[in-house]
Amino acid sequence: MEHEVFVPVPAEVLRETLTDPARVARCVPGLQQDADTEAGPLSGRLRIRAGGNTITYRGTLRLTERDGVVAVEGKGAEVRGKGSAQLSLTIALAPVPDGTTLTFTGALTSDGRLADLSAETRAAAGGRLLDRFAESLAAAAIDHLRADADADDAEAPTTSGLDADLEAEDDVDSDGVDDGVEEPHRPSVYDTPVPPPSLDPLGEEEFDEATVEYPAEAPAAEAAHARRTMIGRSAEEVDHAPPRGRYAPVPAPDSSTAGATLRWIAPAAALALASAVVVGRALRRRR
Repeated sequence: MEHEVFVPVPAEVLRETLTDPARVARCVPGLQQDADTEAGPLSGRLRIRAGGNTITYRGTLRLTERDGVVAVEGKGAEVRGKGSAQLSLTIALAPVPDGTTLTFTGALTSDGRLADLSAETRAAAGGRLLDRFAESLAAAAIDHLRADADADDAEAPTTSGLDADLEAEDDVDSDGVDDGVEEPHRPSVYDTPVPPPSLDPLGEEEFDEATVEYPAEAPAAEAAHARRTMIGRSAEEVDHAPPRGRYAPVPAPDSSTAGATLRWIAPAAALALASAVVVGRALRRRR
């Protein structure tokens, strides 16, 4: 099998990424790395799609560089089945204008489900897998190149721009025009002494160090009396005093007056009734 892919990345940058197993593992489509770090970054499960079928292999890949050519050796067994596959692949990098040409040359021997497919189906699946691998490899190389550029910019000194500005200021005369004529030195407004503020007429006078006598505190009883005098009533009187004005409660009728009136009306009524009975009997006797 032979396959060529062009990527817009310099050959040296691409070679640096291709010889790093950890970066290559992130570029292989369908590769799920093992959790065991001792097995290596190129160990795990590889899922490929060929002819409408999805086949998952479990195995390892190994990278070696020989005379500028990267050799890839891999083998794996089907996760669901008894088939296996072995891969022998070489990757050659050829610098071309505006990029690099990757040439893949190799052979694949397999049995099981992959061997049951036709040669055209296997070739199409392999070409598609290599195209996606080359695309991911180029993206990883570009990201690595940008990271290195950002690191170099961060380590570069940042005072060069300031030095250039200072040199430009030295070349300009005091009048702001570089006309080749040396102007007399003029003091800057920032060098002019600032007089002290004179808004406070007593700011420069010195106060005598005389002691100030404060009145003594009044006793507690006098203070309470003064407080009641000032506000009229104490806090306790305010809390317990009834409201006044329109919110004052309506007083209940006086029950003592009504009781006294009833006490006089009852005997008078009894006396009138007794007099009426006596007068009635007297009139009957005369008849």
